Amino acid sequence: MKTRDRRGETMCDGVRTELISFITENQEKLYRFAVSQMKDRDAALDTLQNAIVKALENYTAIRKPEYMKTWFYRILLNECHGYMRKNSREIAFEPEQVYRMQEGEMQPGQTDFELYRQIQGLPDKLRTVIILRFYEDFSLEEIARATGSGLGAVKYRLYSGLRRLEKKLKEESR
Repeated sequence: MKTRDRRGETMCDGVRTELISFITENQEKLYRFAVSQMKDRDAALDTLQNAIVKALENYTAIRKPEYMKTWFYRILLNECHGYMRKNSREIAFEPEQVYRMQEGEMQPGQTDFELYRQIQGLPDKLRTVIILRFYEDFSLEEIARATGSGLGAVKYRLYSGLRRLEKKLKEESR
């Protein structure tokens, strides 16, 4: 038997409504994150759509509504990795597409664009942590939940990725 609140909605209906609101309000951020993982707009759109379908089919699995954000990002991340495994090919990076998506319409050659390009060159696990932390404003704990990793692993990946970025950027500036 499902519990009903004052309005007569079941608690699951409320979670579903919150999930739909979360997806609607964050659709641009979710798409940008998918593109950062897939490096291809069409593939990113496909994986985002698949993630939305999976989330809506399985919303009853959300134990705590406050973890909805990390729960959805984990589904999206798993969909991205599954798509890449399934297609097992390298997807071409199209810098023009990425910088057009960036807020403020960055121009090629700008520092932020160069940094983003360098981030895309990092291994998947390092890149994911850096993007979630600095582009999606996740806390370290949220990243751990979203990736299914321990907090120590997240910290290691973040600092390891930052060290690699620093080294690459110093080499390029010479």
